[in-house]
Amino acid sequence: MYERERLDLVDKLSERGIDDIYVLKAIGEVERHKFVPKAMRHHAYNDVALPIGYSQTISQPYTVAFMTQSLKLKPNAKVLEIGTGSGYQAAILFKMGMQVFSIERQFEIYNHTRKLFDHLGIRVNTKYGDGTIGWDEYAPFDGIIVTAGSPTIPQVFKTQLAAGGRLVIPVGDKVSQTLKIVTKIEDQEFSVQDVPEFSFVPLIGREGWNQK
Repeated sequence: MYERERLDLVDKLSERGIDDIYVLKAIGEVERHKFVPKAMRHHAYNDVALPIGYSQTISQPYTVAFMTQSLKLKPNAKVLEIGTGSGYQAAILFKMGMQVFSIERQFEIYNHTRKLFDHLGIRVNTKYGDGTIGWDEYAPFDGIIVTAGSPTIPQVFKTQLAAGGRLVIPVGDKVSQTLKIVTKIEDQEFSVQDVPEFSFVPLIGREGWNQK
């Protein structure tokens, strides 16, 4: 079901500059319609973000592809995802052969997505809690991907990143952000690439936005 729509989406992403063949292959295989509410499934393969409840969204496919491509991961890399949400981003990483660790702060979303992973046979290490403090138990990570907008780059993410690893995080206000692609060169040395004009829901937590 929806195979043609997935292939069309891959073509659109390729036209927009996504050229990592492993990212494109995963997007062509992961069934995005299973990660959105049933009422939204006819929009599942449009290149748009969609609401999933609890003031959260499933990110636009281009955004998922761009952020994943920016991590420049190799198979079996260890990746930390901040904000499990619908589970689609984690599913893409899993399909690419990564070891995925994902944290979600909304218990209802965490519970629903954990059951969905089990149903679909997606093996992701999940945790309910404050993602802004990372997951020190399994650090360091080859990649860290943050799926919500933060006012700053939490220092803990830099600490939990392996040498040579990359952190992809939207930073800005609660309306729009610049995507920061941070590469850890060595212990205290980092390079940062800025990609403007992204929009994510706020990153809530101790090292993000305080919940109001």
